[in-house]
Parts: sequence; C-alpha cells; structure tokens
Amino acid sequence: MTLRFAGYAAVFGAVDRAGDVFRAGAFAGVGDVPLLVQHRGAAVGAISVAEDARGLRVSGEIADAGVAALVRSGALTGLSVGYRPEAVRQGVHRELTRVGLVEVSLVAQPMQRLARVEVVEG
Repeated sequence: MTLRFAGYAAVFGAVDRAGDVFRAGAFAGVGDVPLLVQHRGAAVGAISVAEDARGLRVSGEIADAGVAALVRSGALTGLSVGYRPEAVRQGVHRELTRVGLVEVSLVAQPMQRLARVEVVEG
C-alpha cells in the first residue's frame, strides 16, 4: 500500500543551517527528480515538484512500505533537496537564485527547518 504525502522541500527566504537562502525562481523549470531517503539509495516513490509563492512544493506517493511506516509514525518529517548551484549572489547569506535540482529526500533533520512533510494520507 502506498502512502500519499505533500509538503515543502524548500521555503523561499528562509535561511538554512548552512547559511543558504533559496530565492523565488531558483527551481524554475524543474523536471522529474527521484524521491530518496537521507539523500542516498534508490528511489522510494514518485513525486511531482513545482514552485509556488511559498517555495518548492512536493507531492507524491511513497511505495516503499518501510519508509511509508517511518513517515506515518513521524520518524521522517523533514524534506531536503539535493542540488547544484547555477546562479548565486553572495551577501550576508549565500542566495541561491538558480539551482539544478537533482533529488528530493525524506530526512529526519532537514537543513531548512521549515522544509517539512505537511500532509500524510493513507
């Protein structure tokens, strides 16, 4: 049985633990990317990703029963992005204005505290 979920993998304007800030438009034109766990291993489900006014919105299904159980129980509540910086402005914080998104991961501790699974169904 698959588990449906949704949340934000990045929120615009929020400084992460490394001092980076994603800006609106950073993920423009993003295509399909895999859903991983802790940035490792094989894909554990299928997702769609798109920018909205708040950030990078993720929704999809987790096909791996073990990972689904961890999300359902609240053990994996964070989301995180694997990316390559393509355009950066350096100021007080490193501002990421364009990135190449490589993957989205379910994580226990996200770099950006607002990057969370917000909806779990199933």
